[in-house]
Amino acid sequence: MTTTGTSWNLDRARALDAEDPLGEARRMFALPAGTIYLNGNSLGPLPTAAATRVRETVENEWGGSLSAGWIGRGWMDAPERLGDRIAPLVGALPGEVLVADTTSVVLAKLLGAALAARADRRVVLSSSDNFPSDLYVAAAVARRSGATLRVVDRSELVGALDDTVAVCCLTQVDFRTGALLDLPGLTEAAHAVGALSLWDLCHSAGVVPVGCEVNGVDLAVGCTYKYLNAGPGAPAFLYVRRELQGALDNPVPGWLGHAEPFAFDLDWEPSRGIRKFLTSTPPVVALSALDAALDVFEGIAIEEIRAKSMALGELLADFVAAAGVADLELASPASPAERGAQVSFRHPRASDLVASAARRGVVGDLRPPALCRFGLTPLALSFEEVFHGAEVIVDVARALA
Repeated sequence: MTTTGTSWNLDRARALDAEDPLGEARRMFALPAGTIYLNGNSLGPLPTAAATRVRETVENEWGGSLSAGWIGRGWMDAPERLGDRIAPLVGALPGEVLVADTTSVVLAKLLGAALAARADRRVVLSSSDNFPSDLYVAAAVARRSGATLRVVDRSELVGALDDTVAVCCLTQVDFRTGALLDLPGLTEAAHAVGALSLWDLCHSAGVVPVGCEVNGVDLAVGCTYKYLNAGPGAPAFLYVRRELQGALDNPVPGWLGHAEPFAFDLDWEPSRGIRKFLTSTPPVVALSALDAALDVFEGIAIEEIRAKSMALGELLADFVAAAGVADLELASPASPAERGAQVSFRHPRASDLVASAARRGVVGDLRPPALCRFGLTPLALSFEEVFHGAEVIVDVARALA
């Protein structure tokens, strides 16, 4: 999908829609009339099938099968089965991804497991622009493990890696600007000093080719309510490279991660493989929404999604740049290849800009004090929609000047 050097106008946007191989996917989403939704980085839009699937789960499975659904309906196996469905979207192998808990909880689990496995190393390394919740979790887990959290500027990460670092914990896509960190390079740098790599994929799963396997990622976590479109409160997922699964222990063991959960043994004996990281009962209704949401991705390669994502972002960023509105400037990296599926702009009246755009049907997001974020869900958006969204953003910014 070539857009470089193109002057953006409505005809060009419509031409790209006409040749878009992913265009039909938009029909799989229920979007409010008159709304251009550019906030998929906060909450993905509703896949039409998700509402139907949840209703079936509640009325037919829960209502009809009652407790027999745990076995007869496959509820117990859903965390692994859905993990295997997510695996191709993050470049993992079958048996390396598990759906469970929330992002903060699975992050705490994997940090605890990593620190226990590297008991001779007492540092968790992260960056000062990481998502604050990740830093809260990392600091608490490190403290309770007799370790410390070392936070440095992104530019200082490689230099801060040494033989005291047990795990390097980073987020692939900056939640403020959408900037992509060098996942392959930083993972390699961590391995060079014997540290484990742990990546937060919340803003990349479903839109950016992560390549967990080919890039040697050790551990990862991510949410499913953003670009995987599984709904508010949807469960998280964790990734553990297959070679590490036997060496890492779940620091929050629970009966469903036991080798024989229905033996009700008083002693902990972990299940083999990724299932050992389960703790609690699967949230069946929420998992049914995720299952339906993942149907949208069937038959679509993550590289195709990435190509459209970059093209949509280029449209938005270039249109705004060409308008030359005072005080409205790109806060994201200029190159589409250096950002995720998000374009952020800086404006002194960012709150007013986002609110005014929303009143005109263009839904974005605010990160105080001055960032306007626009998350582009490639499967749910057309080029024409993003073009009109860019027009509104420019019009509003001019009115605020």
